[in-house]
Amino acid sequence: MIHIKTVTPKGIYLEREVASVHMKTVEGEMTLLPHHTPVFAALVPCALQLGKADEYYALSGGFLKFQDDACLILTDAIEGKDDIDIERARQAYRRARERLDKKDVNTNMKRASLALARAINRISVYEK
Repeated sequence: MIHIKTVTPKGIYLEREVASVHMKTVEGEMTLLPHHTPVFAALVPCALQLGKADEYYALSGGFLKFQDDACLILTDAIEGKDDIDIERARQAYRRARERLDKKDVNTNMKRASLALARAINRISVYEK
């Protein structure tokens, strides 16, 4: 088993034992199983999947450290399906899409793209 701990600026969000951890890093998707080689990775907004029960969380990105069957995730935000305000996520999607479609020189395109990715991720996790 893997001991997973996710920490946000507000404190520990979840801490328990799981069979596996699946997420997306800047290098691509990754699944950690017990006895995996130590890893340190930067995470992108993605669905964090825990165990074989297909338990999903919307992860805003962050950093992951895995060593000796202990997984520590530091993130700005993480939400379980029950925590997601789907209407708020859909509104965020529409706002980000409008900013990107406008292609205004005053629009921070990187920030708008990241907001869109986070909104899509939250909607995706909610609909799983």
